[in-house]
Amino acid sequence: MADVKLNIAGRVYDVHCADGQEPQLIQLATLVDEKVRSMPGGTEIRQMLFAALMLADEAQEAKGKADKAEPQSDSLRAAVALAESREAQARDELKAALAELAELKKAPPTEAVQPRPSHDRALLQIADRIEALATKVEQIP
Repeated sequence: MADVKLNIAGRVYDVHCADGQEPQLIQLATLVDEKVRSMPGGTEIRQMLFAALMLADEAQEAKGKADKAEPQSDSLRAAVALAESREAQARDELKAALAELAELKKAPPTEAVQPRPSHDRALLQIADRIEALATKVEQIP
């Protein structure tokens, strides 16, 4: 156990604490001392009482803010999970497209087939899809 001397409102207090906790305890005592010194007049006990009440009020207010922020963090976690899922899906689609492309490159050349107008639309849709996948790949870290 460590011994720490704390100075609060001009009075020294000897306090025992776990080894390594001295800096934290000194910081807390400094905070209490600041609150006590901000209380004008009154007895030392009254100053300590009001300082304790003010610190308790601040702690309660901080807890309320943390409780209000928790639902927001839940929705952010859900959004991140959805984004990660979509990223994984895009990666899978890209891998499949690359594998298909590799297979097409391995295949022996075939006779050129005269394109038909109905093929033009399909080719444009494929080109658009490839462009979209390429854009997703460029955004992957």
